[in-house]
Amino acid sequence: MTKTLILLFHRDLSTSSANAALARSAAQIDGVEVVDMQARYPGGTIDMFTEAQDEARMLLDADRIVLQFPLQWYATPAIFKAWQDAVLTRMYYLFPETEGDRLAGTPIMVATTAGNVASAYQPDGQNYYAIDALLTPLKATAYRCHLPWHAPYIVYTADRLDPAALSDAAEGYCAALRQFIAATFPAALGAAA
Repeated sequence: MTKTLILLFHRDLSTSSANAALARSAAQIDGVEVVDMQARYPGGTIDMFTEAQDEARMLLDADRIVLQFPLQWYATPAIFKAWQDAVLTRMYYLFPETEGDRLAGTPIMVATTAGNVASAYQPDGQNYYAIDALLTPLKATAYRCHLPWHAPYIVYTADRLDPAALSDAAEGYCAALRQFIAATFPAALGAAA
């Protein structure tokens, strides 16, 4: 069975409707583990030498990685950035041979929620940029870390979904996760042989 690790970055999951519903549904899939990163690091900081070592082990034990978060002001939540700074810096700059190189080739997917309608994320829309463009830093990170990128799962108007739409979004997420888990990926570009 494929082990899929979902790292959920949300500042307060108890106030979430969409991310909480997505996480609950995803956790029902065999082989999927959901980790609430804000609950894991309530102070918002991650020590690069102790806690990040545990995070690196968790990543290395996974066959697939999903980064789930609400897109806020065109960026990821603060805990996500703290995680990147501690964990990825550790894995790819401090311990590349024993950590970063070993993670290469692990497929990655983003699941994100956005507050506006899909049409707002277009050059002629309120937000000017498409979600795909807003995810460019994460795609660049995946490329740099040699993690094959999978198409993201996006939920629009996330804070305004009625119960039926929320249920549909959660079902859609599970379908997207199953597709991601079943997908085959080419070797990562530039990955160590």
